[in-house]
Amino acid sequence: MSDREIRKHFAKRTVKPTFFTIEDDSLKLHVASIGADTLPPLLLIHGAPGSWYGYLRMFDDSLLPTRFHILSVDRPGYGKSRKGRKAVTSLTQQAKWIAHALNLNHSGKPAIVLGRSYGSPVAARLAMMYPNRIKHLFLIASPLDPDKEKFFWFSKWGKMPPVKLFLHRHMNLATAEKYTHIAELRQLLPLWSKLTVPVTLMQGGKDWLVDPANLDFAKKVLAGKPAEYIFLPEAGHLITNSHSEMVKNLILRSGGYTRATQEISVN
Repeated sequence: MSDREIRKHFAKRTVKPTFFTIEDDSLKLHVASIGADTLPPLLLIHGAPGSWYGYLRMFDDSLLPTRFHILSVDRPGYGKSRKGRKAVTSLTQQAKWIAHALNLNHSGKPAIVLGRSYGSPVAARLAMMYPNRIKHLFLIASPLDPDKEKFFWFSKWGKMPPVKLFLHRHMNLATAEKYTHIAELRQLLPLWSKLTVPVTLMQGGKDWLVDPANLDFAKKVLAGKPAEYIFLPEAGHLITNSHSEMVKNLILRSGGYTRATQEISVN
């Protein structure tokens, strides 16, 4: 979405987002915010490619912005979080930068963090690094197992310089991340045992981008941890859209406001 399209979207809405740019010599982080900054923080991390407005449905919700200070970031390199041309593919570096968004909140309360698709391992790394700042972690349609990483017939074409010239920079960044993903996920393997915050994982049975077996991997590395596993047999990759009410109810429940009311399949 262009800035003009975003302005048009919110033009007739009473509550509009506020935008922040956090920047230093090496960091630039664009953050969209809605809800009072004295409410508990809800930090949203998108996949690849993506942008903060991938969570526009939550910004438009009539209830969530009254219960949470919603912070949706452009991950480093995406949207307006671009500084230089080099892709930032390190999960650790991304998590460190995104953690700065939590400084915009003044409630003094730990955050609920939601990551979807490739935003999930970033969110998990953030929770591993800053457990005292996180209340609950949501990992949705999450590629977590380095041995289950999918590559498609068109993946190799995206690395070729002539092709890159004709692709949007977000696609080139997503390709760069794709080819470092396995190595980055392997670096997480010894760190899962350090994850102490409660986790809710959601996975669709008809997800063609992320192997549903990633949920089995999560059960192994999170054995004995406070984790909830939700398998949706008929869901695809875009669970935050197809099951938006369920996700909303689970977020509210984790914030202590209500219980999820929809029937779910929990394995």
